[in-house]
Amino acid sequence: MRTKFEEMVSIIRQEEIADDIYSMWLKTERVAAYAKAGQFVSVYSNDGSRLLPRPISICEIDKEKGAIRLVYRIAGKGTAEFSGMRAGMRLKVVGPLGNGFTKKDKKAFLIGGGIGIPPMLQLAKELDCEKQMVLGYRDELFLTEEFEAFGKVYIATEDGSAGTKGNVLDAIRENGLTADVIYACGPSPMLRALKEYAQENGIECWISMEERMACGIGACLACVCKSKEKDAHSNVNNKRICKEGPVFLAEEVEF
Repeated sequence: MRTKFEEMVSIIRQEEIADDIYSMWLKTERVAAYAKAGQFVSVYSNDGSRLLPRPISICEIDKEKGAIRLVYRIAGKGTAEFSGMRAGMRLKVVGPLGNGFTKKDKKAFLIGGGIGIPPMLQLAKELDCEKQMVLGYRDELFLTEEFEAFGKVYIATEDGSAGTKGNVLDAIRENGLTADVIYACGPSPMLRALKEYAQENGIECWISMEERMACGIGACLACVCKSKEKDAHSNVNNKRICKEGPVFLAEEVEF
């Protein structure tokens, strides 16, 4: 049975690490104690006019200090509000939510694209196997130094300003990389391409899907994706990203 908590948490520190991308550490004893790589939290605005929480992936977990790190992009008024907050201010969060990555003892690709990069960092810390990090950016880099502490990092940028010019698959092919399992988070076109690549090469592939969410607990069906099998909750070929996901075995979902 999954354990989740509603907590009023304090901001330990916050900084902008790239244009409109912020890193926020939160003091949260209970969420940190139970969280694992691939899960997320729902963060509530302190503005009463914004009722729905913002789902944000967990980037890092420090169980000893009772803290989690969120790295997020300003995407609207809610996240813009969060970016203006400073140490000592408080927020309501609910979590940890969703299911995390299923860790395998195999040579691994950890692949992140855009704001799908942050949740891969905690997985890099937790995996005790040979791993290669492949990170895809539009242009400006972030979190690369943190990933380098856990293995070799390969970079792809759309504009060619760093690493391979192109996408994460271009970087894999250019560097002649191989792996036995893929863990990935990023935009749907990237995940669709990785699913096809994994099928062609007989590689186990786990993907964390990004989607707009409302309730974050599976009740509202606002964040469904197409699935191979019927969902027991709705009896249609859908899965709730917030509940059954956000991590899926790639062959379970359709794009």
